[in-house]
Amino acid sequence: MNLDYIVREPENISSNTPILFMLHGYGSNEQDLFSFRETLPADWILVSFRAPRDTQFEGYSWFDIDFNNPENFIDTDQAKESLNAVLENILKIVNNYGLTESKTHLCGFSQGGILCYALALKYPEMFNYVACLSSFPEEKLLDNIIKDKKKLEHLRFFVSHGSDDAVIPLEWGRKAADLLYDLSCYFTFREYMSGHGVNQKNYMDLMEFFSK
Repeated sequence: MNLDYIVREPENISSNTPILFMLHGYGSNEQDLFSFRETLPADWILVSFRAPRDTQFEGYSWFDIDFNNPENFIDTDQAKESLNAVLENILKIVNNYGLTESKTHLCGFSQGGILCYALALKYPEMFNYVACLSSFPEEKLLDNIIKDKKKLEHLRFFVSHGSDDAVIPLEWGRKAADLLYDLSCYFTFREYMSGHGVNQKNYMDLMEFFSK
């Protein structure tokens, strides 16, 4: 499945040019996280994917959500399909640019963050910085994750959540801290006085994370 995406390229691209892949949330589109581009490192390639499924109001989603059923909150089959599609497209794009020695980063909001947890923990050797915003690690997508500390040690997670998030409860977001701690991953977990979104302080902390 080929995913639509938009891209920002730096002036010079070499085999070690860093690349950041962005995955938006439910009902949004590829322009959403791409708006961060002005403050992200100028020498990175930025790729923002559009999710494959249509939603109302001309938005897109990675999988269906059932708000009335917390036990089956996400459509697992659709989520796994999207996960495979994102992985395939990442490999294809990295290959096309010839990024044989580069660092590959992820940034996902809400649904997109759920996929970022699964990608990073299933294929840790592929990624470096991983930002998961207003999201949570979905156990149903975390089968067969890597638990070898040596393979996980170069991952760096930035996890943020709004204290008043009415879409994904803060307790769900906090599960990430428990999981990453148990796996001995390097991570920063931050809570902000906000709802389901990224406030200014959150944004500044995120940019600082990516500038390290």
